[in-house]
Parts: sequence; structure tokens; C-alpha cells
Amino acid sequence: MRKILYSLVFMLAQLMAISQNTSERILNSEEKLSIGGYAQIDYNQKIDGETKYNGIMDVHRMVLMVGYKFNERTRFITELEVEHVQEVYVEQAFLDYKLKEGLNFRAGLLLIPMGIINELHEPATFNGVERPNLDNTLIPTTWREIGAGFTGRIGDSGLKYQLYVVNGFLSYNGSGLLRGSDAFRRGRQKGAESIFSNPNLSGKIEYSGISSLKLGLSTYLGKSQSTLYDGIDKDNQQLIAVADSSVLGLSMIGLDFRYLKKGWNFKGQFNYASVKNTDEYNEFAAKDMGSALLGYYLEAGYNLLHSKDADKKLVPFVRYEKYDTHYKVDGISKNVKFNHSDVTAGIGWWMAEGAVLKADVQWLGNDGPDDTITQINLGVGIWF
Repeated sequence: MRKILYSLVFMLAQLMAISQNTSERILNSEEKLSIGGYAQIDYNQKIDGETKYNGIMDVHRMVLMVGYKFNERTRFITELEVEHVQEVYVEQAFLDYKLKEGLNFRAGLLLIPMGIINELHEPATFNGVERPNLDNTLIPTTWREIGAGFTGRIGDSGLKYQLYVVNGFLSYNGSGLLRGSDAFRRGRQKGAESIFSNPNLSGKIEYSGISSLKLGLSTYLGKSQSTLYDGIDKDNQQLIAVADSSVLGLSMIGLDFRYLKKGWNFKGQFNYASVKNTDEYNEFAAKDMGSALLGYYLEAGYNLLHSKDADKKLVPFVRYEKYDTHYKVDGISKNVKFNHSDVTAGIGWWMAEGAVLKADVQWLGNDGPDDTITQINLGVGIWF
């Protein structure tokens, strides 16, 4: 019993020590064992003057974050996530080794550094009950794959970099997985017996050398993965040609910014993806993947309590999103329903740094006829 009590006290001390930490802060912790986590509980209700819809109440995600420090150079970070009460995922799991000042080697299950939300996805770090829709479609948050690479900061320049070689999206496993409606989302392998047939490159540079401003430039280059390459004769050109038809080439670029000053916070993101071989892939897999995808959003918020209590915030905000998974197509007709224009307006009350209540209204539209949806969202966000 005494050992259990000591363990509980020790874990509580760790939780208190990292109450303001993300996984990056856990990496910088001086503690041997660090524990954190986050949770998101949602209520979503569609509204229509002529049609009745049931609301959906969901424990969207519960996440435990653990960091372990082996020595001054070597650390391990992982996130274990339970979604919708019943689905269990590993969201991150990597070793980080400090080679020298400003240069770390990292290997394992890694978050792809594209955009803002894919890495900073804790519910107490963003406005709105749900993550931006752009980050669920063009960037299929939470996007993570197995790989290795380097990360660090360049002196006092305000520059931070990440560069990884990873496995890519799975485009074919007996049937096609990638399509126009949700782009790359179904192709995430999430580290679960991931197929590896082509290496991919992921990188990001962030600049924070200007007061109150953070800028990001990210890229992702490579090809999708296919099970059709497994076990075929290297000299059998016919089988290789068939396998090649199940693969897409992907070149993605992202720009993002965050500006926070005197209670105001502004945020924006732009993403463009060029997809190669869509004509062959769509014909082979009977899909409708676009040959170019484009999206952006702009968001503004203001903390009404900024001059009072630093631990408390009351932030009304508005966000406009535009994203099109059929920005360009090759060999198929454009689907105008894939060209979205969304507006989200709401408010968040941070009663403490990592505890927030949220409410917002979304007007979700596309270029299709009579396809606008109005939705009310309420949520609880926890982060420690």
C-alpha cells in the first residue's frame, strides 16, 4: 500500500510539473518520467427549418501523453488515444536523441509537420469545438506515419526545422482508398502494420524571430504505397505497370501564420497539393481523386479578459475556410460538391490555462445546389 501511495504522489507531482506542457515541453522536461494528456467532449446538432435531426454527443477523444528521460540526450515520447470511447490508437511514439546543440535525431511514429493543427491539436490550443475542416480533409489530421529524421533550432535566429523520411499514404490494398470526397484521409496508415513501397519526404521550417508572430513553411513529397508491389518479379514489366497504376505521386506545400498581441489573435493557413497519375489511378481503382487540391482559412479572435487574469480567457472568434479537393481533375469531371466554403463563429471560455468550454455555429456550404448545413457545436476541452 505504501508503494502505491508513493507512486500516486509521484505521478501527481509529474502532472503538476507539466501542467502547461505539450509533447515538445515534455521533451524539455528535467523530470525522469512526465505525464500529460488531453480530452475533447462534443455535442453536435444540425439545424434545418424543415427537417429534424438528432444531436450527437461524443467523448471524441481521450489521450494520455507519457515522456521518459533515459539520460541527458535520450528521451521517449508517446501518446495513447481513445476515440469515441471504443477506438484505440497510438498517436505518437518516438525516440529523440540530441546529437549536439540544435540537432536532434528522431525516429518512430511521427506527426507530419504540415500546417498548424496537425501538431498542435490539443483542444485547449485552438478556437472552436471542432478542428478546422481543412485540417480534416487536405491535411488529414491527425496525420502520422513511421519514419526518421532530424529536428532542431538554428542558434538564436528564431528558426526551427524538421526533416523526416516516412512511409506514405496507402492508396491500394485490394481496392482503392483515396478519393475526391475526403482526399487522403482513408490512406493514413497510423503506424498499424504500415505498407512501405516508396519513401516520402516531410519537412517544415518555422520562424519566430518577429515579436508576437510565428511563420511556417512546410512540404511533403513522395508517392503513395500499394500492396500490389509485394511478391512480384522485378523483371515482370506487366505486373509492375499494373502496380504503378495503383500509386499516386504527391507534392504538397503549406504556409501558415499565427499572430498574438494585446488580446488579439490571428491565424491563417494555405495548402496546395499536386497529385500525379490520377488518370491511371482513377481508372484502375474506380475512384475520383483530384489532380490538384487547394485550401486556406483565416481566423480572428479577441480575448476579452486579456488585461485581467492571465490564466483565464474569454475569446469570441470567427473563421472562414475555403477548400476544394477537385481544384483540378484529369480525365474525370469536377464534382462541385467538393468545393467547400465554411464559416464558423463562436466563443471559448478558458477558466484555467488547460480547461475550456466552447460553443459555436457553423455554416457549411459547397457549390452544389441546396447543400448548405447549419450546425451548432458545444464542447469541453481539457489539456494538462
